[in-house]
Amino acid sequence: MPSLDAVHVVGDRVLVRPSDDADRSSGGLYLPAGVTSKETVQTGRVVRVGPGHAVPNPDYSASEAWTGEDSPVRYLPLQARVGDLALFLRKEAVEVEYDGQSYLIVPHGAILALVRPKHPEDEGYH
Repeated sequence: MPSLDAVHVVGDRVLVRPSDDADRSSGGLYLPAGVTSKETVQTGRVVRVGPGHAVPNPDYSASEAWTGEDSPVRYLPLQARVGDLALFLRKEAVEVEYDGQSYLIVPHGAILALVRPKHPEDEGYH
């Protein structure tokens, strides 16, 4: 079976490995009993991120082939990063199984919060 490296997430979607502990996330977020009993909110670790939201490329011109811009689309990147702990709406997720492991494909808009270890590129961001 191919590794997870062969999986490419499309558009503004995120591939999440769901957490086993429904009451408490590994990032320390406690989910109240009312939330977990309704199963509307779930946590999981982000393992893949799509390219982002597709928007028209203003530099693209089909009539001017010499410009060098060959793609009519650009992508606005997503906030989610690989390794983040995501708190998301479960009803928006689609469950898939790959290589014997369960994953959820979650639209970026269904993510409520991200808990992330500090990244070096986040210096100065508060």
